[in-house]
Amino acid sequence: MAQELDGAQLAAAQTTLPERVNIAGLLSDFASREPERPAVLVAKGKDANFGLTGISYAELDSRSNRIARALRDRGLAIGDRVCLFVRPGIDLIAITFALMKAGAVPVLIDPGMGRKNLLACVERMRPRVFIGIPLAHALKRVFPGAFRTVELSVTVGSRWLWGGSTLGELLATRDDSRFVEDTRRDQEAAILFTSGSTGPAKGVTYTHGTFHAQVQALQELYQFEKGEIDAACFPLFALFSPGLELTCVFPELDPSRPASCDPSRIVQSIQRSRATSTFGSPAIWRRVVPWCLENGVQLPTLKRVLIAGAPVSPDLVEGFHRILVGDADVHTPYGATESLPASSISGREILELARSTGGRAVGTCVGRPAPGIKVDLMKIDDVVHESWDDSLGVPDGELGEICVSGPVVTTEYKFQPEATSLAKIGRGDLLRHRIGDIGYFDGDGRLWFCGRKGHRLETLEGLVMPVPTELLFNTAPQVHRTALVGVGTSGNEVPVLIVEPVRGAMPMLDRQKRAFIAKLWQHVERKSGLASIQSILFHPSFPVDVRHNAKIHRGELKRWAEEQLA
Repeated sequence: MAQELDGAQLAAAQTTLPERVNIAGLLSDFASREPERPAVLVAKGKDANFGLTGISYAELDSRSNRIARALRDRGLAIGDRVCLFVRPGIDLIAITFALMKAGAVPVLIDPGMGRKNLLACVERMRPRVFIGIPLAHALKRVFPGAFRTVELSVTVGSRWLWGGSTLGELLATRDDSRFVEDTRRDQEAAILFTSGSTGPAKGVTYTHGTFHAQVQALQELYQFEKGEIDAACFPLFALFSPGLELTCVFPELDPSRPASCDPSRIVQSIQRSRATSTFGSPAIWRRVVPWCLENGVQLPTLKRVLIAGAPVSPDLVEGFHRILVGDADVHTPYGATESLPASSISGREILELARSTGGRAVGTCVGRPAPGIKVDLMKIDDVVHESWDDSLGVPDGELGEICVSGPVVTTEYKFQPEATSLAKIGRGDLLRHRIGDIGYFDGDGRLWFCGRKGHRLETLEGLVMPVPTELLFNTAPQVHRTALVGVGTSGNEVPVLIVEPVRGAMPMLDRQKRAFIAKLWQHVERKSGLASIQSILFHPSFPVDVRHNAKIHRGELKRWAEEQLA
């Protein structure tokens, strides 16, 4: 089944992108029109010690021009891959835009994925340039093999025992005149790594056209107004700020541990900056919303809240509505690093659907396709398809793998041809990306998410997807989250529900476990569509992804469950 655009409309959407575009040029363009407008603000401290330090668009443009020129003078070439390990803030944004202005390709990897995985990602990218804080340079000295292709190094901060330049030396360049390479829309602009929540992290190639299409889609979906202020609880969203003509605020949080954020600091950043928009993972808002409700705090300046990275429960949306004011709403853009945004739905529609489904296990509605996007559902398999055939589609209402076409869809995983072949169907304007999620369309053309393809259960009763069942159990008292996994071999898997209780509610004794399980079954009694669960286990803390702290590493839980039931 396909929704939204036909082939001709999709091709037309692709060609609306300019042939020559450099996404960093949007920074220079806006700086020329609004030079004094704040570009980046960084929040630090709390209560009486709270402060916002920032930089204007003119200053950010000047700084990135100087960095770009200094790097080119030191040998940076168009197309060079640059591993960038800099903490979120002014320096990260200035350096990233400088690299794109110079036609280089910043490589952005989550440092929290673990040393072994991080070094493997760096080695695979074969960077010629390395820019990082002193701690990152220390890692480079201890594990030189992964960085053996590096010829040019820059330290952001104090340089210790290694050579190369410092950011301060780059900024000493006097010439800050406009410096933007005339790049093509299909020219590499950046490599962004996936979170690695469903397998090894992969480097996704972004072109300047990809970024430009994303800016257009976000603007059309959410109607940002010039001069709005965005609290970037997901740091990479700040890359869109110049194109959307926003001021970006970095709240004080550890991007590798968003679920451990201090909610009061997030709230204070939003209040003091008078942020009108914010983007973050559900893990952040599951801390912020209860804190606001407990302390009687509202966020009246916010017009919109964007939540992505994992399924968003109606309870979270409803709680947010109690701290927002007027017409402000929650929105949940759906997609992946390889294709974002693919669809979107508002919080009000989420709550309306929650009431109408009457407690049935139906999954998470992720809305209708985004502007310029075509969504197909294909038969579920794990094989390569070089070209699309209508026989791959599934009938209306049936489960299928979600495939996305459109100008925001990326074309490859860098240096991973096998992974690219598995994920991409076709080429050119009709290239489809297989997101790896399973879902279905309802009668009103809305897309519903039911779980990852790699997390499906193949049981004697047939295919079982985990998310619909989990969503019902997640609303039970004293439950933080659940995961439905299959124990056994494919085709003969037995559904097992693993429960992570809220803090302080972990049952330790057998009688406590029996009582907890009885309450769980009482909570979901008479609800339809549940999987045939054979066992319920309790886990103290689910393993989750680094980026959002919300995507569950189900493979680890499956192995753990098999050990418990052996």
